[in-house]
Amino acid sequence: LNRHYFALPTNPGEQFFMFSTLAAWLITKAGHPFEQPQEYDDPNAIISNVLSELRSFGRPVDFPPSKLKAGYGEQACYVLDCLAEEALKYTGFSWKRPAYPTEELEEEEITEDDAELILNKLEEDVVEEESDNEENFIDLNVLKAQTYRSDVNDSAKQEEILQSTTDAAEWNLEVERVLPQLKVTVRTDNKDWRIHVDQMHQHKDGIESSLRETRGYLDKLHNEISRTLEKINSREKYINNQLDHLVQEYRSAQALLSEAKEKYQEGSGGVTERIRVLSEITEVLERVKQETEEKGSSMTDGAPLVKIKQALTKLKQETIQMDIQIGVMEHTLLQSKLKEKSNMTRDMHATMIPEATVDAY
Repeated sequence: LNRHYFALPTNPGEQFFMFSTLAAWLITKAGHPFEQPQEYDDPNAIISNVLSELRSFGRPVDFPPSKLKAGYGEQACYVLDCLAEEALKYTGFSWKRPAYPTEELEEEEITEDDAELILNKLEEDVVEEESDNEENFIDLNVLKAQTYRSDVNDSAKQEEILQSTTDAAEWNLEVERVLPQLKVTVRTDNKDWRIHVDQMHQHKDGIESSLRETRGYLDKLHNEISRTLEKINSREKYINNQLDHLVQEYRSAQALLSEAKEKYQEGSGGVTERIRVLSEITEVLERVKQETEEKGSSMTDGAPLVKIKQALTKLKQETIQMDIQIGVMEHTLLQSKLKEKSNMTRDMHATMIPEATVDAY
């Protein structure tokens, strides 16, 4: 995706699908599990889920959800920007300090002017040779002394010139001999400012000459464009006056269409909520039906009744056995009581004391 993909409209369906997919991926990266939307899912449900996740992050949402249905615009960029910031916070991303490249300072090269006199170059060469002999060491005192000596020599030379006794013929011969060495040589260089100035003057003259020729054509073209614009403006005013009532009808129809779209979006949101409630009620109804079927099948089944009859038969058999055991126990108890009674009577007869014995005491 280019950086302006969600800023300009290209293909609303494709842009909305890419927006929803990217938003779901960013929400998952931010630590909230979010199911990836499919291409044929309900867009209103997707938008409501994305906005609810955005509010859970503490981000304000002060625009209607219908603004996101196009998949582009300021609101879509705002949502993606907030989700990207939350994903970066969750992953612990931090910006590093910028590392600026070190720029090496280039030494300025002092270009000598080729238009200087050769005599000055000779003097500079002599000064450079003297400085090389002195091992590139300059003493200020020595420099001051040399300056003072040069001033004294110049004053002496001036005095000598004022009192000169040189012959004019010898002077002319010396001038003719030295004249070739005093010739000024100027080398042509494209970087020389004089050449740049000449080129500027040449270009200026060319521009002025070309402007004189083209000014007439430009004025004619300007006049034609002005007349054409006036015609277009007059025609536009005429068309606007003729189609004013149609424009008003179109605006009213556009307003009604926008209101109908808003109502449809509100109604589609309510339908989505009701569909969800209906699915929940359907699940509860299916569960109740399943429980009812299980109870009905258990009620019509005869297996429990057979089990109850078998249990009653078994209880009767056990009751008969218990009655027999009780009769045996009662008979045994009766025999033991009779035996005990006979023993007691026997003991009583055995322990009777004779009366004669009692009278003797």
